Amino acid sequence: MKNKFLFLGIAAALFIACESDDTSDIVINDNSVTNNTTNNSTGGGSEEETTVNLSGVYTSDLTLDPDIEYIVTGPVLIASGATFTVPAGMTIKAEPVGVNAYIAIQQGARIVADGTAINPIVFTSNAAAPSAGNWGGLVLCGRAPINSTADGSTDTATTEVGGLSYGGNTADDDSGIVRYVRIEYAGGAIDGNAELNSLSVYAVGTGTVIDYVEAYEGSDDGFEFFGGTVNANHLVVVNAEDDSIDWTEGFVGSITDAYVQHGASHDKAFECDGYNTDFSNEGGYFSAPTVTNVTIVGINDGTSEAVRLRAGTQGTFNNMVFNDFDEAFDLDGDAGDNPTGQGVLDDLLNVIDVTFNNVTTPLKNDTGFTFDETDIFSGVGNGTGTDIATWGAGWTVGIN
Repeated sequence: MKNKFLFLGIAAALFIACESDDTSDIVINDNSVTNNTTNNSTGGGSEEETTVNLSGVYTSDLTLDPDIEYIVTGPVLIASGATFTVPAGMTIKAEPVGVNAYIAIQQGARIVADGTAINPIVFTSNAAAPSAGNWGGLVLCGRAPINSTADGSTDTATTEVGGLSYGGNTADDDSGIVRYVRIEYAGGAIDGNAELNSLSVYAVGTGTVIDYVEAYEGSDDGFEFFGGTVNANHLVVVNAEDDSIDWTEGFVGSITDAYVQHGASHDKAFECDGYNTDFSNEGGYFSAPTVTNVTIVGINDGTSEAVRLRAGTQGTFNNMVFNDFDEAFDLDGDAGDNPTGQGVLDDLLNVIDVTFNNVTTPLKNDTGFTFDETDIFSGVGNGTGTDIATWGAGWTVGIN
């Protein structure tokens, strides 16, 4: 178990790997980041400037110019009070240096990346031959609740990479807008412990818009929600090498309309924890999101598992379709701190309207509690999933 520690004051942490698997060290009463570091864009400052490198801490608003090519060369940290604006239709590239290059929106900062179906915003690799894990991805840090700190407190945790603060008691916190955005070839891990995902969502509140976002060819998870309350809509994950959608640390928001497509290298479509098992459930509650309209497409490799629910997670899954999996739902837990099965018996974890196509085992119960499929599933055969052909048209890539 990790030790709590008092965070006495930090400058910009450009690259600090924490020890956690799914979450991070706990910071008590962090008063957020204060620094005076200016951005270190390069390019000479001339009127003829056509390429600008992005790296460092930005303490004032940063608005990208569509006539300039931007290359992320290291950690880009948007500090509290600043807004990072990316116009529709822009492509931002990152040098292929793995998790040493990423974009992080810190607590109190905002991102406005508001694309359209015709003109999406693309964050991608600058490699000549891009591949999964070329860069670190996009990180959002908010002040919404997490259950790895006491319920109702303003205590915070720190991100796995970068040591950035997140968490608090502001359920409607606003980290900005990420809409019609594609994140390509991102994610990765440091020594298998600290990880970055295509989109890492740390304690993000309901004031934030996450809508029409694709994680494509990522090395780690597509989307991971570390607590928070955000309502994320129209999520696409294609060929994630680890899990496609994760949650932990008391995520109680929603996911509406999600499409997951596995490639040759993959782990789960959903991997869902009720709390951070590397620390403890200080808040005393479990993740309990609502997930609606989901289609998950496997590759029928004989060992694939679509959804793993563990560590006491709760939640409601509505209108799901599973194609080509060995196992659809695998529930893990025990009768102690990880009562996933009790959630089923208490009707706090359930699946409504679900269709299994070429699925060998719809339900595997490793919770220590006794129940059968009728206790968790209702409306088997009634699931229609999500209409990816309609809402995914024009801005997504790689969909079969």
